[in-house]
Amino acid sequence: MAISGRHYWNRLRPLLLAAVAVTLSAVPSHAQDDDFFGSIAALFNPNPTSRQTPVIDATPYTLNIEVQGGDSSLKNAVTQASNLESLKDRPPSGAAGLVRRALSDFERITAALYGEGRYGATIHITVAGIAPNAPNIFDVVERARKAGPVPVQVVVDPGPPFVFGDIRILDAATRRPLAEGPSLRALGLEPGESARADRVVRAEAVVVDFWRERGHPFARLTGKDVVADHATHRLNVTLLVETGPVATFGTFTVSGADFLPPNFIEERVEIPPGTPYSPDRLTRLRKRLLTIQAIASVRIREGERLDAQGRLPIYIEVRPRDPRYVGFSAKYSSTDGSSINGFWGHRNLFGGGETLRLDASVSWFGGVPEAVPNADPFGYKLAASFVKPGIWTPQDDLILNAAILREVTNAYVREGVVALLAVRHRFDDQLSMQVGVDFEDGQVEDTTGIYNALVTGIPVDLFYDTTDNALDPSRGIRLNATVEPFAYLGDSGAGPVMLKAALSAYHAFDDDRRIIIAGRVAAGSLVGVGDLYDVPPQRRFYVGGGGSVRGYDYQSASPRNAFGQIVGGLSFFEASAELRVRITDTIGIVPFFDMGSAFATEYPDFSGLKYSAGIGLRYYTPIGPLRVDFAVPLNPGPDDGSFGVYVSLGQAF
Repeated sequence: MAISGRHYWNRLRPLLLAAVAVTLSAVPSHAQDDDFFGSIAALFNPNPTSRQTPVIDATPYTLNIEVQGGDSSLKNAVTQASNLESLKDRPPSGAAGLVRRALSDFERITAALYGEGRYGATIHITVAGIAPNAPNIFDVVERARKAGPVPVQVVVDPGPPFVFGDIRILDAATRRPLAEGPSLRALGLEPGESARADRVVRAEAVVVDFWRERGHPFARLTGKDVVADHATHRLNVTLLVETGPVATFGTFTVSGADFLPPNFIEERVEIPPGTPYSPDRLTRLRKRLLTIQAIASVRIREGERLDAQGRLPIYIEVRPRDPRYVGFSAKYSSTDGSSINGFWGHRNLFGGGETLRLDASVSWFGGVPEAVPNADPFGYKLAASFVKPGIWTPQDDLILNAAILREVTNAYVREGVVALLAVRHRFDDQLSMQVGVDFEDGQVEDTTGIYNALVTGIPVDLFYDTTDNALDPSRGIRLNATVEPFAYLGDSGAGPVMLKAALSAYHAFDDDRRIIIAGRVAAGSLVGVGDLYDVPPQRRFYVGGGGSVRGYDYQSASPRNAFGQIVGGLSFFEASAELRVRITDTIGIVPFFDMGSAFATEYPDFSGLKYSAGIGLRYYTPIGPLRVDFAVPLNPGPDDGSFGVYVSLGQAF
């Protein structure tokens, strides 16, 4: 079979072939020749060869694939598309099975060539020396197999590379250019660029999304003309678009929410009828509803037609999650110590979306605390967290946290109780603020002795988040800022104010988010404090360890007293940068650089900054990446270690 001369395709063929190639490449090839469920079972058999059902009338063959010209990417594309190649260790059944396999390679290799921008290719496949569609092919194969494996040859002349030529986006009704639309650059169809078939497929979605985002819910592509001009080696593309009417949102109808109070979902829609239609509003609504822990899934369907007022009805279908859950987590760090935590929770405690979580954890410091050398290295924490949504308005949540704990660090050991009562108000899907009352009482031991440390304050927290994923963001920014005036802060009494903020930013360099650069900057200060030692040690600032400057021991990049013991600071500064690179769909590497320090002064003076660098391994799971980081200090002091290892779920920031 050959592809040559000036050839015009019908409107769908090149794109369908590309879609077939993508689909087939994602499916194990042997599923086409054998039982599918048997193929799945093969994943769990350590010796699949011994378990395979023998093929009846097996027809072994030898294969030679020759790609004339082209780079390694083109050759790999042809080889990976070939059924003959991927299944060569699985002989087909009889002459008919081998012929079917050879014939399927024409379409598969053609699709792969279209995907590489090659539309003038010639493909020659021979089985036992003749074409697989020859009238006497079965007799020839039967004779050849008696002498041994049947010789099969694939010769591909990919032809010249094609580039995009004339690109037109037309109104489907008038066949005239639309007054507005996405740029050719946004479509990926710029004239002179490689005419890969997948770019045309992607452009279709971009065109439809462009009009939907401008209030046309029924925008669609009604047709396309894709013409390869072999004289000029250009691919000319015409897309026919039906924009449909401009619409506004109509009524929202909710189903499946019987496990929540009446109108609970409706009150949180926040899109009044008459609001201009926007698919982004629906995406954000779905994301917001999924933050309600009692909800397992949210499906949003758009109506098939507008109502009498020109509004689009929307249907929301929700399903409940199991209300109760249990689990455990663990963390290991060679510098911060290790911990294991067990928890129980309820996602709909009183039937109004209330959540309760109880945690019990034990920890091991992993060394001898510098400030309290004789201290027991084991710690514990018994904690409860309760959230009541919609206490005043649907945007206001009541938060109550309380814990009994024993914490062991290099700078101090404390035992006591902590509690927080707060109200969180959500302004929109990205911005929220929380105001609360902070209380802490207990016993603290540090280099100066043992004493009670009462703390009461009014923390005000601001949260701004435009990222796309909580555990593995690839774009956007994340800002957390806190201002907490204290009514009582140990020997400092009333008046001190704690200021703290952290800003993270993320940028993906490609659509598949395989290369991401991430950065973080954080700083804080205790203002209005007479002396460092007037501040309870647990409320001072510390830097060093897995959550700040990796490679240094926990809290070690902090001020020390005359005896070299860590005492903490009144301010701090931290900065980190990471390059997150996915090697495969599940494995990634992350080179990183950290810097930072705590300071004895009220504001950072940037003296004695610590620096570190390292490499991380990521294993990507459905719930988030598993992180393993190895870091070394770049300017260690005499009390610093030589490296740090950190294991946890989620990115470092």
